Amino acid sequence: MLSEAELTEAVAKVMNELGYPRNSEARASTVTAESWSPEDAIPDITEVEYHKISNVADPANGPEFLRIKSKTRARLGQGRTGPRYLTATQLRFWADSAAAMDAVFTDVSPELLEELDLFSVQTLCDSKDEYLTRPDLGTRMSAETIATLKGSCKANPDVQIYVSDGLSSTAVEANIADVLPAILQGLSVAKLDVGTPFFVKYGRVRSMDTITEALGSKVTVVLLGERPGLATAESMSAYLSFGGRVGMPESDRTCISNIHQGGTNPVEAGAHIADVIQAMLKQQASGLKLKM
Repeated sequence: MLSEAELTEAVAKVMNELGYPRNSEARASTVTAESWSPEDAIPDITEVEYHKISNVADPANGPEFLRIKSKTRARLGQGRTGPRYLTATQLRFWADSAAAMDAVFTDVSPELLEELDLFSVQTLCDSKDEYLTRPDLGTRMSAETIATLKGSCKANPDVQIYVSDGLSSTAVEANIADVLPAILQGLSVAKLDVGTPFFVKYGRVRSMDTITEALGSKVTVVLLGERPGLATAESMSAYLSFGGRVGMPESDRTCISNIHQGGTNPVEAGAHIADVIQAMLKQQASGLKLKM
């Protein structure tokens, strides 16, 4: 088993290979709370843009390989030592896996909802564990919650937009402050009647059908955190329906996915969503029936 000094030296070596400067020689002594300083912190490995780095020793065409690798977040050319991943590759895998877990199990901050002036309601799920194990409860709401929505929201708008954590609160935190204003601006320019935005905790996509029936909106839009992966935990999607109803086929639903800084830019996505909403109202259709 490695001693603490040996482990510190090993981590410092890996980070040095990734391009991080060493602030000092590896310390043999234990860093205590009293002696700690910022220089003692291990750099965040998730800050390394691994898709721009080749870990393959002596590639046949290094520049071309890096050009291809820079176009995708897939884990190309991670390198190996015998049959095993490189230490840096394994550490990054664990870090991205932890980020995905955090995205699922953390909550959207009340401060963000207050900043965006979104009041909050909840589906029939009582906890994140129940949300994950009972998908059906994430599509339904209590009579009291429906009454709250009817009492707090404009009835029968052209467009009803709401936000939901879904499977990634991280995605909501990262994107909603850019996406939502862009949509609202586009709809305002189009002079459409927009309902009162709000937030649904523990919501599934099909929650939007219950909400459509409750509020009588022509078009309903949910901005929802998508299932996180090892490429990113920040991907959000917009699901849209015209004339939605409980039990509607999924083919009548429109999805705009991969909204994040490494995919579809959030502001551009907001403008595009506003355009799609206008097309839905003009054609009175969504999903496969919508012609774009």
